[in-house]
Amino acid sequence: MSFRAIVITKTDAGQSVALTNIDDKDLMEGDVTVRVTASSVNYKDGLAITGKAPVVRRFPMIPGIDSAGTVEHSTNPKWKAGDKVVLTGFGVGETHLGAYAERARVRGDWLVRLPAGLSEEQAMAIGTAGLTAMLCVMTLERHAITPAHGPALVTGAAGGVGSIAVALLAKLGFHVIASTGRPEEAAYLKALGASEIIDRKELAGPVRALAKERFGSAIDSVGSTTLANLLSMIKYGGAVAACGLAAGGDLPSSVHPFILRNVALLGVDSVQTPVSAREAAWQRLVRDLDMDKLAAMTTTIPLDQAIAAGHDIIAGKTRGRFVVRLN
Repeated sequence: MSFRAIVITKTDAGQSVALTNIDDKDLMEGDVTVRVTASSVNYKDGLAITGKAPVVRRFPMIPGIDSAGTVEHSTNPKWKAGDKVVLTGFGVGETHLGAYAERARVRGDWLVRLPAGLSEEQAMAIGTAGLTAMLCVMTLERHAITPAHGPALVTGAAGGVGSIAVALLAKLGFHVIASTGRPEEAAYLKALGASEIIDRKELAGPVRALAKERFGSAIDSVGSTTLANLLSMIKYGGAVAACGLAAGGDLPSSVHPFILRNVALLGVDSVQTPVSAREAAWQRLVRDLDMDKLAAMTTTIPLDQAIAAGHDIIAGKTRGRFVVRLN
């Protein structure tokens, strides 16, 4: 059976990306075949499409780290034809053929059931970005962080992770401060629940060992100097959930925030997170994410626009979430 897919190839002349037709025999091994209804555009998808970072580990590759759809065939005892499923992470779109295709063959152990109350497109509006944001919130909660600790800062606030983090924290009662390099997005961020907007330049520049205490907690998807400056501004006993490195993987900080202010730096991974933790996070998302705000931050595009969207997200031209409609 022939179907549409976006395929990344690489030769000595460089990388190319195109929408083409492939066949079932081109898919990789797996015990579940899914008819993909929707996917999304994440920062990592943009890196794969543009080749700006080596996230793709084999070629040819179908990008797309998120998918939602219907099981067509399964030899995995957990799944049967007709089941509605969601897949995020586990190397899909990096080492295993991804979701920018009308069909996918994957391991059943990677799948979670589509949460009751969500459509496939709503699940993809959440996607890896929303799952990551929720895992960050849950990580802060495990560290006993509450609104009483003070304002919660969200970096990269107009992006996918940031937009959903703002909405989640606001609904949970936090005074949310949104950091962005795009002041024109202030109204958008306040509509999601941000109480204050700050310019990301306030977290740039030379890093001090300790700066004025400003934030009780934070969710950071930027990394590097932004994260280092942020750590120096966290109040005593506060915490930062770090989930991204858009600005780089270095951390030009010191131990001062950790040993003099008892600040915790909490790493959050959504790629290899166990399925049990994913299921818990999805249930929290159904409960704690305002679906009207999710709709307001979401743009839906057809598969043939996903390549352009990948370039735009790397160029900083997008906000919120992009859902890719396939079937």
